[in-house]
Amino acid sequence: MLRLSLFVLCLLPLTVLGAGFSHLSQLANKGFVIGAQARLLDDGEVLGEIDANRLLSPASVSKLYVSAAALKRWGPQHTFSTRLVSVGEIDANGILQGDLVLEGGGDPALASEDLWRLVQELRQRGVRGVNGQLVVSQWRFGPVECITTDRCESRSRSANTYSAQLSSAGVNFGSWCMNVAPGSQPGEAARLSSCDTVVPTTEVENGVSTVAADGSTELDAERVTNGHGDVMVFRGAIAQETLPRTVYRSSSDPAIQSAQILSSLLEQAGVSVSGGYTTSITQPPPSARQLAAVESKPLQELLLRTLNYSNNFMADVLSLDLVKTPRASLSDAGAVLESFAQELPAHGPLHLLSGSGLTPENRTSALGVNALLEHMYHQPSLFPSFVAGLQSPSNGVMRFIRRGSHVFQDHVMLKTGTLNEPVSVRSVGGYFRTQSGRWGVFTVLVNGTGSTPYLSWSQVLDPLTEDLEAMILSR
Repeated sequence: MLRLSLFVLCLLPLTVLGAGFSHLSQLANKGFVIGAQARLLDDGEVLGEIDANRLLSPASVSKLYVSAAALKRWGPQHTFSTRLVSVGEIDANGILQGDLVLEGGGDPALASEDLWRLVQELRQRGVRGVNGQLVVSQWRFGPVECITTDRCESRSRSANTYSAQLSSAGVNFGSWCMNVAPGSQPGEAARLSSCDTVVPTTEVENGVSTVAADGSTELDAERVTNGHGDVMVFRGAIAQETLPRTVYRSSSDPAIQSAQILSSLLEQAGVSVSGGYTTSITQPPPSARQLAAVESKPLQELLLRTLNYSNNFMADVLSLDLVKTPRASLSDAGAVLESFAQELPAHGPLHLLSGSGLTPENRTSALGVNALLEHMYHQPSLFPSFVAGLQSPSNGVMRFIRRGSHVFQDHVMLKTGTLNEPVSVRSVGGYFRTQSGRWGVFTVLVNGTGSTPYLSWSQVLDPLTEDLEAMILSR
């Protein structure tokens, strides 16, 4: 019977046995589902494979799709324009007679500094006041319907930034930023200030007390939304002589957030607005004149931040930018990414509902991700910008990937993906260079089930480093 079993095992395909991934494949014994493939790009030799066609959740490895699609559509030097426009005229006293409209251009990294540049350009045109409203126009997209639990819950309260709401006129990645500094002596309330406007533009509840210098700093922050708007709620303690702590929490409405910050900056610059602020989903009319404009950083720089920091807001805004019709939804963006991927040679089926991977329904295969990676490798004008967004384990911004021997750390560029709900997902995709200098691609997708325990990164990366190191040294 033993001989028969061994004979049957010899007949099984290598993918079943986890050929080349002998360490990683042991996760299957604990109930985790694995799809993996590593192969060379010059001759296509497969060095390791486990059910490479299996459709699994890629989590933030999804961001490779939106990055590649954006580079193919626009090129590395593309920028997104944010404008101040109006149909009104500027009178002899410098008063704009009409609404001042901020037209969101889908810049995924629009920041308060950019809004300040717009205000300064407006001042240079002689505008000293606005006899009308400040209108933030998100006609391209926004507010975008939430399709994940985290984003839906974030409309009323949030203790994170990754679930930020989406808008073509969003600023600061759809998140509020506050500085928390100790008071002058123990017992006093902490000093809270806005990172963007010094004086907060949203309501603040300060429950942070100052403690002695040898005390411990423990901060808890949450953004809640009531009938009057967003409220930043702080609790805890901060020790004297502690440097200010910076806290970020997603806002409930990025367009309103932009309006509040821009309104404050206009006031600081001495530009009064008589009618307050509002938001709109209507495109400014063709007769609207441009009063000021600011360009985003080039796409290659935007992708560097999107991938290195796995920024969900940026990835989903970029995917919505790819939709050619206004009022886009995340499912529209996912359909564009699917169409892009299905045109890649040998990719195979996939299902994407977002470019960020925050949607747990996203599905692709290790074979498909490797097809994408190979395609970008063969794009000489785009590949440098694409691969620059991946991290080298030896010096990447995410410290948890700094593991394994120098062979792994110095010969691999990768993108990771993480989800914890409804099941654990740990995914990795990227490039490797063999000892002799040959290029290869690899993708590993590990998904839990309802009955599997929590999956730590060490459980995936530690065996993966051993398997990839063996492949790198073998060629």
